[in-house]
Amino acid sequence: MSDRIDSDAVAGVADLFGAMTRPELERALSELAYRRGEECPEGCIETAIETFALVTIDDNEELLVPGPAAFPTLVDGAEDLPHILDLDSRSVDRTRVGRAAAERFRAEATSAIERNDAERARELLDVSYEIEAWGGPELSEIRAQLDGMN
Repeated sequence: MSDRIDSDAVAGVADLFGAMTRPELERALSELAYRRGEECPEGCIETAIETFALVTIDDNEELLVPGPAAFPTLVDGAEDLPHILDLDSRSVDRTRVGRAAAERFRAEATSAIERNDAERARELLDVSYEIEAWGGPELSEIRAQLDGMN
């Protein structure tokens, strides 16, 4: 168990349920923070999405699932969330999640290249390897463009 609600902990909560809607995840994180006597870190879901610890897919509604850069962890108290929230677990096709991660990666990479954002390019280089290792598509062509910025 970990002590901090960081991107990996946010992914860990989503992983408990397989996939969650944003309101469900917000509620789970709020409940978790309350049980721990803490405030939920501001913007923790957005940070997890930005770092590819969470990936968004559309399955008749937007779902958040652990992403390729996540090391899902459970903070103290998280193990009680399935009982507290009374939510059903969802299963998602990992191939579909990999495609969604790769599509978003390509969009982020194109944006970083157009803005000449070397810092974001470095971050995305690491993510590209995570996506491939996770079973996503091969990204060497766009990785070469990002690498050329450094």
